Amino acid sequence: MPPQGRMRAPAKPKNAKGTFRRLVSYLAPHKGKLIAVTACIIFSTAASATGTFLLKDVVNSYIAPLVGAAAPDLMPFARFLLLMMGMYLAGAISTLVYNRLMMIVSTGTLNRMRKDMFLHMEDLPIRYFDQRTHGEIMSRYTNDTDTMREFLSQTFPQAVSSFCSVLFSFCYMVSLNIWLTLLVLALMPVILGITGIIGKRSGANFVAQQKAVGELNGFVEETIEGQRVVQVFCHEQKSIDAFEKKNENVRVAGTRANIFASILGPIMNNLGHVNYVIIALVGAIMIINGYTNTGVLISFLTFTRQFSMPISNLAQQFNVIMMALAGAERIFEMLDEPVEEDNGYVTLVRAKKDDKGNIVECQERTGMWAWKHPHKADGSVTYTEWKGDVVFEDVTFGYVPEKTVLHNISLYAKPGQKIAFVGSTGAGKTTITNLINRFYDIQGGKIRYDGINIEKIKKDDLRRSLGMVLQDTHLFTGTVKENIRYGRLDATDEDIVRAAKIANADFFISHLPEGYDTMLTGDGSNLSQGQRQLLAIARAAVADPPVLILDEATSSIDTRTEALIEKGMDQLMKGRTVFVIAHRLSTVRNSQAIMVLENGVIIERGNHEQLLAQKGKYYQLYTGMFELS
Repeated sequence: MPPQGRMRAPAKPKNAKGTFRRLVSYLAPHKGKLIAVTACIIFSTAASATGTFLLKDVVNSYIAPLVGAAAPDLMPFARFLLLMMGMYLAGAISTLVYNRLMMIVSTGTLNRMRKDMFLHMEDLPIRYFDQRTHGEIMSRYTNDTDTMREFLSQTFPQAVSSFCSVLFSFCYMVSLNIWLTLLVLALMPVILGITGIIGKRSGANFVAQQKAVGELNGFVEETIEGQRVVQVFCHEQKSIDAFEKKNENVRVAGTRANIFASILGPIMNNLGHVNYVIIALVGAIMIINGYTNTGVLISFLTFTRQFSMPISNLAQQFNVIMMALAGAERIFEMLDEPVEEDNGYVTLVRAKKDDKGNIVECQERTGMWAWKHPHKADGSVTYTEWKGDVVFEDVTFGYVPEKTVLHNISLYAKPGQKIAFVGSTGAGKTTITNLINRFYDIQGGKIRYDGINIEKIKKDDLRRSLGMVLQDTHLFTGTVKENIRYGRLDATDEDIVRAAKIANADFFISHLPEGYDTMLTGDGSNLSQGQRQLLAIARAAVADPPVLILDEATSSIDTRTEALIEKGMDQLMKGRTVFVIAHRLSTVRNSQAIMVLENGVIIERGNHEQLLAQKGKYYQLYTGMFELS
């Protein structure tokens, strides 16, 4: 199989601008809500800034005249305070509204993104999944979408709010006192420089921490799945040592990341205090010399904090934004993967024979199917009965162009024949069956199905005509009945029971707590491996295809169970073309043809007796002189 990739942690995006523009296209359906969010953020920050600006009037126009007054009139002051309270309350309501709207926008956007990912994933070729680990693909649904959620629901509105706060604060500061404003601007490079240095180191260490956590999670998942192997070979201490090493990497990276993240706040607060003291000192001197008044200075000092803290927040949010764009880029990389091409035009249709014996298309359940073959040259349509005649003509194939796996493979399988492939691991047995399904396309030669080049057959129709039982079974969450019905969704309950009896699965199913309605979870973890394999065989039986591919289908079934289902399997294979891959040579003895493969080449072919008479590789395998690896 092709080499698999390694799980990557999000880093800086390769194309931040392009990724951002594409992300904006996902936000387009929520344009109205985003406009409302922006309006609420502007109103909220404007209300807060305006309230701070009015502090000068509170001091100069209301508090100062009350000092020393014999009979102070508090009503104007109370009305002004109520006005400010109403302004702050409106700002708080706006903040609540835009936060709720952003949650709706973020969840809706991620819902659409995950849906697009899943729909696209279903159309990707098998090659894509063979070249990547499941963990790497899953990380796009979990880690990357989680960074997107944090960005959309928290970082994005905070960044917009911080920008608006800086803008409003700067405008009011200029209107209050231009000289104090210039002093604040002169002190800002120091604050921004320190924030940038610490933020950069913090972001780098958070990326390292995320990567270390990913490696730790992968190791734990692998250990859990292989716990029996660990205990059988007494490698508990080795696993513990490996875990401690990876766990220590997480601790070190996490400590460094959180140290920088935790010191940024106190440093910024202290720098803010220094800035505050400097402004207060200069402002006091200006009051003494008559260049400003107390109310203006109080408002300005408040603005000093409202101006510096949002700038620091923007610097801290930069790393989160870059992480989110990196996650979005990985999601878009998956969405940009080319889907499986299908240029086929021959389809599988229900058919019957008319009075003249010609095959014609029909809608009734006649039990007969045919290939509908439209001819582009003259526009005519011909029908070929679906029988299961498979022919390989000088087929050459390699998973990568520079490395050929199969060399000039030629074979034929007539309807009703059982063709077996034997050989060492890596000889090319499973590859041949993958080519019949067109999971991969060949580089040379032809494969014909009922005389039709399979490249002309639509892939859905081709695969619908084949039944396959793999060595590694997979059961879905659902009842036993639903898992068998997966082979043919329109199968009746009677069809399901009949298929289970053919596979000899009916006996153990009937003894389950709820029989065919027993719920299976965790890939059928409540069943034995052999029972799961029997259900996979029943699933193939209910599909009732003319061609069966059995890839080590009985490898997980004990010898006694194998003997019990042999008659059922023979009944299942009767009249069908069957391709069998098996290490147990006892299961292929009755095959019409046995192909012995080595390094992608058929070195021997014939039936059981003929191959024994040749006294070649098959003879060595059968007599135990040579063992399959």
